[in-house]
Amino acid sequence: MMRKILPPLAVVFAALLWSMDGFLRQELYSVSSFLVVTLEHALGTLLFLPILIKAWPEIKTLGQRGCISILWISICGGILGTFFYTKALSYMHYIDLSVVVLLQKLQPIFAISLAAIILKEKLSQRFIGLAFVAMIGAYLVTFGTTSISDWDDKTLIAALLATLAAFSWGSSTVLGKHALNKLPFATVTALRLLVTAVGALIIFTVTSDGFGSVELTTHQWRILVIIVMSTGAVALFIYYYGLKHLPASHATVYELTWPLSAVFLDWVIRGRMLGFAQMVGAFLLLGSMILLTREKTND
Repeated sequence: MMRKILPPLAVVFAALLWSMDGFLRQELYSVSSFLVVTLEHALGTLLFLPILIKAWPEIKTLGQRGCISILWISICGGILGTFFYTKALSYMHYIDLSVVVLLQKLQPIFAISLAAIILKEKLSQRFIGLAFVAMIGAYLVTFGTTSISDWDDKTLIAALLATLAAFSWGSSTVLGKHALNKLPFATVTALRLLVTAVGALIIFTVTSDGFGSVELTTHQWRILVIIVMSTGAVALFIYYYGLKHLPASHATVYELTWPLSAVFLDWVIRGRMLGFAQMVGAFLLLGSMILLTREKTND
């Protein structure tokens, strides 16, 4: 019983950690997005360096498809996804945080579709129905009855960036599952952190004046460390444990815990109460995820 419950709980717990990410990254809006990605993943690599060293002989036996999967999740999931998300948060002076959380409503669409195409995961009608209900619930939790037509230019730009992040992370869920079929989850975590750090460093060096122009405050360094130890590397480690034992299509639905917990944190921190539509959304989201745990999964 516990073996069946732990993977979904791991994904849900990782999503709960990610719900705090937006609040933390707001403190870094003045820092280059690629620099944030570089430093965050470099610190994460240091944290998982012992695992990386121990697993190196196994990593060297990784085939071409495995290497492509690692490169994809590192570039799309690590570099581009985090860049688009961090860039979207730079519009926090103009828009509400909930708009950026739009990506959590679109990510499952990309992930479920790609899981069926690339991983050949069979999707039952019951699962498709539950996934659809969960996405409706997640939308209501975040936006309530706000119409997209009410968004201004800044909001639309942030939404576009969030959508690009959704595709990056959604596809990374699928290719991450492929990599986890080849390597242990701890090794995939460490390898993704390393490749992402190297890739982001190259991009940052080419597109900026280098580290000579870097000026991070002590508070910003502290925030970076907190991100690594909570919503960054540690959350990724926990998430990959869950993904290792779940179909990618199921894992991406469990990730929808994020908007629910993000709205709860918004209430705790800023005193914003849930409206009726958001309460309905929370009920739909939680109910669909509970029913989803009864779906048969293949480890």
